[in-house]
Amino acid sequence: MKTEQLKQHIQYAAWASARLVESAAALSPEDLNRDCKTAGRSVLDTLVHVFAADRVWLARARGAPASFINPEDRHLSVLQNDWPAVYQGWQDLLSAKDDSSVLRLTSYKDLKGNPYQTPLWQIVLHVVNHGTHHRGQVAGFLRSMGHTPPPLDLVFYYRQIAQN
Repeated sequence: MKTEQLKQHIQYAAWASARLVESAAALSPEDLNRDCKTAGRSVLDTLVHVFAADRVWLARARGAPASFINPEDRHLSVLQNDWPAVYQGWQDLLSAKDDSSVLRLTSYKDLKGNPYQTPLWQIVLHVVNHGTHHRGQVAGFLRSMGHTPPPLDLVFYYRQIAQN
């Protein structure tokens, strides 16, 4: 796995998340918080879950202690203001790595205190995949409420960056 590929995947995740946060900002408070009867419950709760997980995994990748969702995170403004900084943190972390260092094991503890070791490249791809899964859920929530979600597929990201 190449570091530049990992950075591009994180850039994609940042792009897709920003598009959904923008869509969420256009919702009424009722739609933003509507219980969709899934594990993530609402648009806001699902996006906050992804944000919090991205932040937890970044802390783990940095070798720092991690905590999950704080009650004050459950606001659209936190997603708009703080999530881009988390993705920038991922970019900064990966910019300091070379192709061989992303293969090394990262030691961390899960939220229950259980120790694990995982190669950094696998953590990055997990972060991207986890976000993709939940962004797909949010897109479905939007559709079920009569809204059209933004295109989020990776190919749309590639097309956009090719135009820039």
